[in-house]
Amino acid sequence: MRLFLTSVAAMTLAACSQGEAAKEPASASASATAGATAPTGPVSRDQVYAAAGESPEAFVRTIYAQYVNGGPQGEQPAPGQDPMFSRTMNALIGADFRAANGEVPSLNYDPFCACQDQGDFVVTATAVAQSDPNNAEANVAFTNMGEPKNLKLKLVREGPNWKVDDIIDGTTSLHDTLMAVAEAAG
Repeated sequence: MRLFLTSVAAMTLAACSQGEAAKEPASASASATAGATAPTGPVSRDQVYAAAGESPEAFVRTIYAQYVNGGPQGEQPAPGQDPMFSRTMNALIGADFRAANGEVPSLNYDPFCACQDQGDFVVTATAVAQSDPNNAEANVAFTNMGEPKNLKLKLVREGPNWKVDDIIDGTTSLHDTLMAVAEAAG
């Protein structure tokens, strides 16, 4: 089974990136891949979780392969319990959900596409740079329903797996936004 998941993650990694390289984060090493086509068929959350144990690049490419192939599949984890996010980010997402007290939380959209809805999703470029054994950044450029977008994902290694610790859309940090909500809630 592990060999199968590794093979799927490798195929997804190879197929997910398209176009020219996004602006690479400054760090010790960087990689960018261009020219491949997106995989066909849905990408499961289990495939994303398996890729988190491979490398930061495999993890990011598999996250976005979900969107290229129709969006995330399966039931979403409860707010603050998503294995794709770091412990800190999960705590902040959970605090945001609790602070909303049954109303709409601050995180009321999909942070990986910075959208409510997704369609005609095309990854145009990815650049992943690992600054040390436990930290990496990924820049992802894509179009969603014809609208171009660039996001930066800050990644941390927790145990054997890579996790998303922040998503930055332009100058807006999801971590900082959610931290402000948590601080205001006391």
